[in-house]
Amino acid sequence: MERLSQIRDQLIKNETGATFEHIKEAPPDAIFGISMAYKADKDPKKVDVCVGAYRDNDGKPYIFKCVRDAQQEIADDPSINKEYLPIDGHAGFRTVARDLLFGEGHPAIKEERIATAQTLSGTGSLRLGFEFIKRHLPSDVYVSNPTWANHQNVIKNAGLGVKNYPYWDPSTKGLNFKGMCEALDNAKAGSIVLLHSCAHNPTGVDPTPDQWRQLAQIFKKRELVPYFDTAYHGFASGDVNKDRQSILIFLEEGLNLLASYSFAKNFGLYGERIGAL
Repeated sequence: MERLSQIRDQLIKNETGATFEHIKEAPPDAIFGISMAYKADKDPKKVDVCVGAYRDNDGKPYIFKCVRDAQQEIADDPSINKEYLPIDGHAGFRTVARDLLFGEGHPAIKEERIATAQTLSGTGSLRLGFEFIKRHLPSDVYVSNPTWANHQNVIKNAGLGVKNYPYWDPSTKGLNFKGMCEALDNAKAGSIVLLHSCAHNPTGVDPTPDQWRQLAQIFKKRELVPYFDTAYHGFASGDVNKDRQSILIFLEEGLNLLASYSFAKNFGLYGERIGAL
C-alpha cells in the first residue's frame, strides 16, 4: 500500500508539474533591473538616473506636501469607506481628472461630450483604450519614431498592428515635422495615431501650437483618429494650461479623440497607479 501511495503521489506531481512547464519566465525589465543593481551597489557615490521619479537631495523618494495632506484628510474623514467603486471608477476623481486635462468649463464638458473612466495609471489607461479601439474602431496604430518603449507592447497585446511615423530629426536634434506630416497624410483613413500631448517621451520635443493646428487639418482630411497620451502634464512648460493646448486645438477643430492620463509623474503617485481614460 505504501508503494502504491508513492506511485500515486508521483503521478499527481508529474501531472500538476507539467501544467506550467512550457511557460518560460519573462525577461526582467531593463530599467528596473538597473535600479535593483543600484540598490545593491555599496558605492557611496552612486547615482540612479534610470527611473523618472522624484528624489530629495539624499536620493530618497520624495512625497509632495499636497499628497501627504490629501492622505491625512482621507484618513481623518469618517465618511470615506472601502466599498466597491462603480465600473467607471470614483465619480469625484473622474470629474477632477477630466477638468484638469481639458480645463474646467470647457465647452466639451458643458455639452457632456466627454466620457471618463478611472484606470490603473497611464499604462492601464492605454491598454483599456486600445482594447476599446480593438472592439469598436479596429485599425492599425501609428506611433512616433521613437516613442515610449512600452507603447508597442501594449498595442500589440491588444491585438492591433503598429506602424511608425517620423518624429525625431537627429541632424537638427528637433522635430521632423515635414516627415511626420507626409507620413500621416498618406496614412489609411480611419487609422489611430498615438500622439504625446506634451513632453514627448523620449525626445522631449513637441510641435508648436501652429504645427498642432496643421496636424489637425491632416487628421480631418485623412479621417484619422487622434489618441493623446498624457504622462507628463505640466512638465513641458510648467503650466498645465499651456501643456493641454495640443488637445484643445484638436477639439477646436472638431475632432473626436481619445486621451490617456497618468498622475504617476506630475503628482509622484507611482505606486498608487492613478490614471484616467
